[in-house]
Amino acid sequence: MRLRLHRHPLGQAVLARLVAGYVRLVHATGRFELRCDPAAAELVRARRPAIGAFWHGRMLMMVPAWTTLVRHLGLTSPLQTHVITSEHADGRFIGQATQRLGVRAVSGPTKKAGGLGLLRVALKVLAEGDIAVITPDGPRGPRMRAKSGTGLLAIRAGVPIIPISYASRHQRLLSSWDRFALPRPFDRGVFAFGRPLTFGKDADPDAAAAELERSLNRLTSEADRAVGRAPVVPG
Repeated sequence: MRLRLHRHPLGQAVLARLVAGYVRLVHATGRFELRCDPAAAELVRARRPAIGAFWHGRMLMMVPAWTTLVRHLGLTSPLQTHVITSEHADGRFIGQATQRLGVRAVSGPTKKAGGLGLLRVALKVLAEGDIAVITPDGPRGPRMRAKSGTGLLAIRAGVPIIPISYASRHQRLLSSWDRFALPRPFDRGVFAFGRPLTFGKDADPDAAAAELERSLNRLTSEADRAVGRAPVVPG
């Protein structure tokens, strides 16, 4: 049986270190323009709990995007962000890489009660007044299609969702299900934070997820076009 390195505990630790180092290299050598909706900036500046949502294929540079926004706003004590990951091997690997970049990762079961395990973990983070970061199309897609659980989370928690994305001029799109975007060192790109989405307590989770999907796809397409790239088509 072929061993998948990123699913072996030792392999995960080695790869997480390498991924974190690569992200730091791209950020340090690249030039990324920050584009942030004023309402999103005000929400972060006011230290209000929120959900940060980005597509699975655009996760690599999300920590630098967040730190760039925090630095731009001049915040010395921003809310703690928590990346919500699944308990399977891929989720554990993402969590290790994220934590090496200085952002906390918390995990929950994806198979428990139809995914409610992850929902409970995220609700706890938000109830404590922090920021929960999620991938609405993860962990296995379809690509750039938001699951209803994202809308349910926002409705139950009573907090806004901030759409987040990025693109770089020379990024390579991998052949994975999510068309993972891999930027290069010394690249030029865009970090994009869209207008926050809010939903009433009686909102429909499917409708909320559909609105997020439209907003996040529009934001990602705008980021791609801003760097001269053709937008990725949803799966």
